[in-house]
Amino acid sequence: MDMQYQLKAGSYYLYDMREAPSAVTGERRFKLKTDTVAIAFDVHTGEVHQHGNPARIQSWATHTRRRLRAAGAQQAANDIVVVSGPLPVDELNKCLWITGYCRRMLQRLASLPHGKFPRAAEQWRKAA
Repeated sequence: MDMQYQLKAGSYYLYDMREAPSAVTGERRFKLKTDTVAIAFDVHTGEVHQHGNPARIQSWATHTRRRLRAAGAQQAANDIVVVSGPLPVDELNKCLWITGYCRRMLQRLASLPHGKFPRAAEQWRKAA
């Protein structure tokens, strides 16, 4: 539970919870701020490889797949999955904290609410 995403003012902030909050502001320094977030993981094991800014994660995945294929590891290259977008913060954090959780999240991806408007999505489902 060292790394944790929080949604503030429509942006995802990544914090290292091991760092002490500032004595002046009472808040921790963020490691990353992004409008959407991406997570790269192994489709079979659910192991998280990388997470953060979608452009950086897509670039990492493309480069890593290319390198694995060049080394003859075709299956390992095909197993790398990248999911990006406005994902629910609790799902992102579970991916970081629970080994293999990404695999479960991938199966439920189509039914997950919009990450930045979870209450609106819940209200829409109740109204329908």
